[in-house]
Amino acid sequence: MRWNLKPKPDTHKVNHLAAALNVDAAVASLLVQRGIETFEAAKAFFRPSLTDLHDPYLMKDMDKAVARIEQAVANNECILVFGDYDVDGTTAVSLVSSYLKSYYPNVDTYIPDRYKEGYGVSNAGIDYADDNGCTLIIALDCGIKSIDKVEYANAKGIDFIICDHHRPGDTLPDAVAVLDPKRDDCDYPYDELCGCGVGFKLIQALGMNRGETIEDLVPYLDLVATAIAADIVPITGENRSLAKFGLEVINTFPRPGIKALIQNMKRQTLTISDVVFVIAPRINAAGRIKHGNYAVQLLTEFNLAQAEEFAASIETLNADRKDLDKQMTVEALRQIEQNADHDKFTTVVYQEDWHKGVIGIVASRLTETYYRPTLVFTKSGDKLAASARSVKDFDIYNALEACAEHLEQFGGHMYAAGLTLLENQYEQFRAKFEAVVQETIDPELLTPEISIDAEIDFEDITPKFHRILKQFEPFGPGNMSPVFLSRNLTDSGFGKSIGSDDTHLKLFVRQNGSEGYGAIGFGLAAKKDLACNGDAFDAVYSIDENEWNGVTSLQLRLRDIRCVE
Repeated sequence: MRWNLKPKPDTHKVNHLAAALNVDAAVASLLVQRGIETFEAAKAFFRPSLTDLHDPYLMKDMDKAVARIEQAVANNECILVFGDYDVDGTTAVSLVSSYLKSYYPNVDTYIPDRYKEGYGVSNAGIDYADDNGCTLIIALDCGIKSIDKVEYANAKGIDFIICDHHRPGDTLPDAVAVLDPKRDDCDYPYDELCGCGVGFKLIQALGMNRGETIEDLVPYLDLVATAIAADIVPITGENRSLAKFGLEVINTFPRPGIKALIQNMKRQTLTISDVVFVIAPRINAAGRIKHGNYAVQLLTEFNLAQAEEFAASIETLNADRKDLDKQMTVEALRQIEQNADHDKFTTVVYQEDWHKGVIGIVASRLTETYYRPTLVFTKSGDKLAASARSVKDFDIYNALEACAEHLEQFGGHMYAAGLTLLENQYEQFRAKFEAVVQETIDPELLTPEISIDAEIDFEDITPKFHRILKQFEPFGPGNMSPVFLSRNLTDSGFGKSIGSDDTHLKLFVRQNGSEGYGAIGFGLAAKKDLACNGDAFDAVYSIDENEWNGVTSLQLRLRDIRCVE
């Protein structure tokens, strides 16, 4: 691991902010690092408000989208709400369809089959709309590159409204409206919304025309917060407000589908991390193993008993997903070792019988293991399909774009993407991808980095300090949980490896005779001898809370440890 201690921010700015807020310099320093330098900016950060949300009509084509939907309602047209099969797509479909159905019944939903149709807008979905008399399709979390599909729909007399957040190509589809804050000609003030977030802006605009306030839309924010967490978009600006109030809905009055997923959890208050690791994988499991429709059924069901039945079925699918994940990861790791591919700049593996719904998870596992831009391929009909994952600060989308001559289709983000190609192009693509990455990546990026916010001593960790840190939540990209460095620590002598496979490290650490803290390092058991030999060590950690037998105490979540320099 590379330890990267961030430069100390400007002392004048830190002292000025500390005085204005009446906080320690350590807290003020963390805020200035996050671009928060004034009392007003700090107030907006610590006290986000729904009134801070931007006017949805600032988004290009929003007026056209609202006008077309209102026309459809006035003419009693059938509206088909179409979305991707992942968490962002299924929550977006659930949000927009349930909102429209709250005052207009002639609404249907469609999630493409991951295996028969693949990602994005499909001819099969358009045919479904045509067969069922739908004359307007609202596409969510997809569609920004579906030029031919929109032409196909137009030929059938079906209009499109696209609500997407992926990067557009050079040409936009010929839709009635294209809502995407990443459009070059869109002046919307915040361009990091997820697909469900763009869907929320659409219902916000519809609601404004119907005389509704933002408070009327709060019950939908549990879906938006779930999508923000799962899609790993920055939790800054507008997303911070949406995530914060969405978490409040999840923790107080969630919709029956989400309540059914979380009612067996022992934690009293769920965080963004809980959404990422508990709620999102279960919603995703539906589209990965069976069909994304199961997720939409769960998230739009208002009878709790029925929602619990749906949740039980999805729990079974998630268990199947875990089994497949483990098996495929073992097979992929074996393939890499056998081919000695761990010495390359990229990790690319292929097995034709791997489950298409799980290759993205396996790609993430391989990235964690070898820390290389990673592609996991499987057979999909007469083509090969892959999920791509990247390492910090390397744009895998740009790398794929440089290999476009070998690809049938690709799309995604800087850190995650999907693609398809013809089987006879696989070896050529693999060689080109390796060459592109070799030429463009900084070799330093192939070693994982721990970005450290500040060096502190244990005496700095006061109850007030921790109370303020908790107000930095919700954490996520753009506002990660603060990471600290403390030096010359020693274990109490009772350090041990824990877990079913003894892969985690549990310590009780002190610094210069201080009171000390319990510490847990997941996956750090290999460093037990370094920490437990009586010598001092340095540690990088975040500050966490541990609940045990009704007692809550501070603990250190270790990220890494090493010998004193």
